[in-house]
Amino acid sequence: MSVARSSMLMAGGTVISRVLGFARAVILALAIGVTTDAADAFGVANQLPNNVYAIIVGGLLNAVLVPQIVKARSNQDGGKGYIDRLLTLIITVFFVVTLAATIAAPLLVSLYTKGWSADQLALATAFAYWCLPQLFFYGLYAILGEVLNARSAFGPYTWAPVLNNLVSLLGLAAFVLIFGADPTGSRAVSNWDASQIALLAGTATAGVAAQALILLFAWRHIGLKLNFNFKWRGFGLRPALKAATWSFGMVLITQLGGLVQTIVASGAVEARATNPAVAGVAAAAIAWLIFMLPHSVATVSIATAYFTKMSTHVQDGKMHLLKADLAAGLRSIAVISVFATVALIVMAYPVSRIFVGEFLATIALGNVLIALMFGLVPFSFVFMMQRAFYALEDTRTPFLFTSIQILIHVAGSLTMAVIVPADSIVMALGALTSFTLVIQSVIAFKLLTRQIGPLGEHKIAVAGVQFISAAAVSMVAGFSTIQVLGGISAGSFVLDSVMSSLVSMIIIGTIMLGVYVMVLRLLKVREIDTVFAGIKGILRR
Repeated sequence: MSVARSSMLMAGGTVISRVLGFARAVILALAIGVTTDAADAFGVANQLPNNVYAIIVGGLLNAVLVPQIVKARSNQDGGKGYIDRLLTLIITVFFVVTLAATIAAPLLVSLYTKGWSADQLALATAFAYWCLPQLFFYGLYAILGEVLNARSAFGPYTWAPVLNNLVSLLGLAAFVLIFGADPTGSRAVSNWDASQIALLAGTATAGVAAQALILLFAWRHIGLKLNFNFKWRGFGLRPALKAATWSFGMVLITQLGGLVQTIVASGAVEARATNPAVAGVAAAAIAWLIFMLPHSVATVSIATAYFTKMSTHVQDGKMHLLKADLAAGLRSIAVISVFATVALIVMAYPVSRIFVGEFLATIALGNVLIALMFGLVPFSFVFMMQRAFYALEDTRTPFLFTSIQILIHVAGSLTMAVIVPADSIVMALGALTSFTLVIQSVIAFKLLTRQIGPLGEHKIAVAGVQFISAAAVSMVAGFSTIQVLGGISAGSFVLDSVMSSLVSMIIIGTIMLGVYVMVLRLLKVREIDTVFAGIKGILRR
């Protein structure tokens, strides 16, 4: 299967999963609100395993599994013994870490919050006891999926989250039917009982478990079977462990950044006494969910399809092919990410209206999203470049440029905690994230080209200028359409209701996409044809 078709197959699963994820987020907002104390309590608890999962997929396992499994194919057993031992080791580590984290739930919640009442801390801790077991299942999902990716079976890894979202949706629907909706936070945090906590957080964990366990059927489908093997000595695991050492360092430094940001964001609760619509931890999580949609659909799918190819090129000593695939991946990612950036900036407020009902809360969430969206392109570029480093079995360099980004972010977050008003702190953190991602991407590009040579012949910069030019025209068309529809104001058609916001988004998005594609075709940009070819191939298949 070609890279385009593999990417589109994965993107199809991701699109459906993300649509269901948005539906889940909307029902969650209906159940417990967005700018409420209960929403922040659940947001912190559910964020604990999610933070580690993002790091796992973005670093530790990607850095170790695919290159090592590709290399192990040359063994007499096709790498089966190596895979069994490596996965046994990783699963064991995840089990121990999950057990320790769950026991330490009260400590973790207290670390990630600031200025919360005893009742809100107690609720967050109760949620955390139910949510932290997700760590093990996220880890299991990641390692089972990466083995499938290394065998070029890309579909199951990206389609499994659909099951996760379906289970979670059923749990949330049951919660609303049994206990009622509470979008404004009228249910005090002290009034939550054990059954409410178990249903809300327990079904979230059940969804993650289902997402992981279904991959065992995908393994069986391609003839793989997981056999635990604890004989780790003398079987060539040292290179994987060495690679994992630097990745684990990246885990720690990234966790530090996430910890500081969450603590600072949780301080927004102090401003809720005078303004109930202040964006806090839950609003930051929803903004990140929206931010991650184009990244998950496009970047992860494209980078995953190219990663196995790049790892194979390195093993074959064909560096020129690695460079060509890297450049093609960056261009393909950029053509989608640039448009997604301007589209979500233009539609930030109607998108936010889907999740919250009050005008002030809509504006608050929209401001956070706009500040964050400027970091999408550099974030996606770093993700692709990390895969190139991992294909080269270099985990030290990603640790270095990630450390620089995190240290700048930590310093900026601590400064903002002092100088920025509590009601604007989450928006300021979004802008800071974008700024540090730009710095990280520049450093990563310079370090990568120093290692593999310049990429000038592949005309990435020229393509970028073309994409940005088309996006600028599209952005003007989008803003003009909003004005025709009545602008951004309380009671306007664009923000009047969930349905009117959805209709507005469809109209604005269609016009912006049409203009973007038209300009790219006038500029004779080939990447747009590659995207359409991939879509046609999947539909035909």
